[in-house]
Amino acid sequence: MGNLLTPKHRDVVSTGIVGLDDVLGGGLTRNQLYLIEGVPGSGKTTLALEFLLDGARRGEPVLYVTLSETEAELRAVAASHGWDMAGMGIREVVPSEESLLSDEQYTMFHPSEVELSETTKSILADVERFKPTRVVIDSLSELRLLAGNPLRYRRQVLALKQFFMGRSCIVLMLDDLTSASHDLQVQSIAHAVVRLEQLYPEYGAERRRMIVLKYRGVRFRGGYHDYTIERGGIEVYPRLIANEHRTGSVMEKVPSGIEAMDDLLGGGIERGTSTLIVGSAGTGKSTLAAQFVAAAAARGQNGALFIFDESKHTLLSRVAGLGIDLQTPMDEGRVTLQQVDPAELSPGEFVHAIRRAVDDHHASVVVIDSLNGYLNAMPQERFLIIQLHELLSYLGQRGVATLLIGAHQGLIGGNMITPVDASYLADTVILMRYYEAKGEVNQAIAVVKKRGGSHERSIREFRLDGGGISVGPPLRGFHGILTGVPMFESAEPQRQRTD
Repeated sequence: MGNLLTPKHRDVVSTGIVGLDDVLGGGLTRNQLYLIEGVPGSGKTTLALEFLLDGARRGEPVLYVTLSETEAELRAVAASHGWDMAGMGIREVVPSEESLLSDEQYTMFHPSEVELSETTKSILADVERFKPTRVVIDSLSELRLLAGNPLRYRRQVLALKQFFMGRSCIVLMLDDLTSASHDLQVQSIAHAVVRLEQLYPEYGAERRRMIVLKYRGVRFRGGYHDYTIERGGIEVYPRLIANEHRTGSVMEKVPSGIEAMDDLLGGGIERGTSTLIVGSAGTGKSTLAAQFVAAAAARGQNGALFIFDESKHTLLSRVAGLGIDLQTPMDEGRVTLQQVDPAELSPGEFVHAIRRAVDDHHASVVVIDSLNGYLNAMPQERFLIIQLHELLSYLGQRGVATLLIGAHQGLIGGNMITPVDASYLADTVILMRYYEAKGEVNQAIAVVKKRGGSHERSIREFRLDGGGISVGPPLRGFHGILTGVPMFESAEPQRQRTD
């Protein structure tokens, strides 16, 4: 784009939806015509009502012109959100019952020649009478049908645009995209175009997303942005752009509180870095992550856990049995624990929840348990790594120590695979494995990667029992531990040490 305008250099009006204002670079420029298009059920009417209600709360005269829905239907939508429509003008321009009678049918003129003219005159007369600063016309599909042909339709929309621009008015035109062939007539005329989309995954609830197709002279946030419709209105989750959140952060150590574990990590993990804990089911990945959060809370720092694969009650009771207290810091407000349902939560909403934990709750340690669950929450799996990279970049720039859990498929052996390989994105990789020794299944832990810091390269024994997490001395008595079936080089492996 050429010379792009910022909110400081243009007269901007809020849409009444915080996330949408962010996507639009601050809101809507005054005295312009905008197109909101989307299939039925995507939330166009809800968005339009929020826009007008925001103006009414500011004392502005506002007008909703409906060509399809009745006033009763609009009030029912508002009531479902708990909104008071006092101060909003509503004008129904819908066919009356009398128009169905035989003597009301046109004989000498085509209906489009009479009905379009009458409809337009009715809209203009209401605008002259109410003198609104905000107008919604719902919907263009009715005008398109009344026009009869594309030329008459385009001329009518252009005439409406010129009429409104001379009256210091912001106009939202809604289009339900129900015409057989979607044309670009109004898109070329409108100052900005916002499209609302509704997706239907094979499992789970519908997903909604929006995109700004054009906005003349304005730097808007491009790409798709997830949104939801809840009681109270639309909530938009702007696409995360990590570069917008650059802050200076100190590489402060975040110890686990277990001496041997911190020795393995060279003193602990660092704030501003991401750590991937990967291993088979049951090896203690979630427990180790919980230990880092509990240790941070004990030092007066805040933490946040987002769990996909386990219920909150199960996690809290299980770690409490190992001597890890998460309940107390949760009660004190230092730790938040959110159970994520991948069938209901969109990726954008999930990222927004993490941003809220970091920006509002000031979490210094964030746990995502697990990447497998995060993968299942994605409608397009091929974009997982891109979104994860942006999320980790944002958390790193905010000085957050991020712990990711990755579950291997399989329990023991050398051919372990994971559904998503995020090891190259993580700054530190902790590997947890089962191995067989003298008729018992034991557990081992090793740090196989750590950027920007030294770490111990030995493999240690790892155990969970009533005393908590135990990390033993390096297992130097045999080799091949990571294959699952090690070869002994001495009679007795070294016994573990409890810290």
